Amino acid sequence: MKRISREQIAQRLARDIPEGATVNLGIGLPTQVANYLPADKEIFLQSENGVLGMGPAPAPGEEDYDLVNAGKQPVTILKGGSFFHHADSFNMMRGGHLDICVLGAFQVSRWGDLANWSTGEPGAIPAVGGAMDLAAGAKDVYIMMELQTKSGESKLVEQCTYPLTGLKCVSRVYTDVAVFQIEPGGVVRVVDDVSGAGPEELKRLTGLELVF
Repeated sequence: MKRISREQIAQRLARDIPEGATVNLGIGLPTQVANYLPADKEIFLQSENGVLGMGPAPAPGEEDYDLVNAGKQPVTILKGGSFFHHADSFNMMRGGHLDICVLGAFQVSRWGDLANWSTGEPGAIPAVGGAMDLAAGAKDVYIMMELQTKSGESKLVEQCTYPLTGLKCVSRVYTDVAVFQIEPGGVVRVVDDVSGAGPEELKRLTGLELVF
C-alpha cells in the first residue's frame, strides 16, 4: 500500500469541486487546494477574514502581507475579487451561501460528526475559530486528513471521543489512503481507493464496516 502525500490529497479533492462553487478553505492543509483547482473551472474561494475570489498562493518574493487568508498566509486575488467586513463574511458562512467548506479534523464519525478543535491534550490551546459556523452553514463539508494518527489509530471512527465541532455535517473525507463518502444512516462508502489498499485492508485500518 502506497499512501499519497498531503499535496496529492489536495489535488484529489480539487478535482471534485464543481464549476461555479463558492468554497471556503480552512486553515492549514485545506489551503493547498487553491493551488490545484482546474484553470478551466470558475470557482470562488472565500476566506472568513473577508475575502472572496482568492487565487493560488503567490510566487516566492511576490507576497503581499496586507492580502492574507484566515491563517495569515499570503494569497493572491483574482480579477473581480472583493473584500468585506469580518461580520459580513460570517453572515455569508452562517447563511447557507457556501457550497463547500474544506476543513481538517482530529476525528470524523461514521455518522458525519466532526471533531477538529481540541484533543484535550495537556498544554493544547483549543481554538475553534469559525469551524462551527462553517460546519453548520456550508451545504457540503469536505474533510482532509491522514487516515491514522501517529500511533496508528483511525481518525475515521464509530463515535468521536474528542469535543465536537458539528453533528452530522461531514459529506466526504479525503485521506492519504482513500476517499470516503458519509451517507445517511452511518453508511461509509469508499469512492476512491487512492492507495490501492483494497477492501479488507481498508476495513482493518478503519475498524468499520464499509461499502464499496
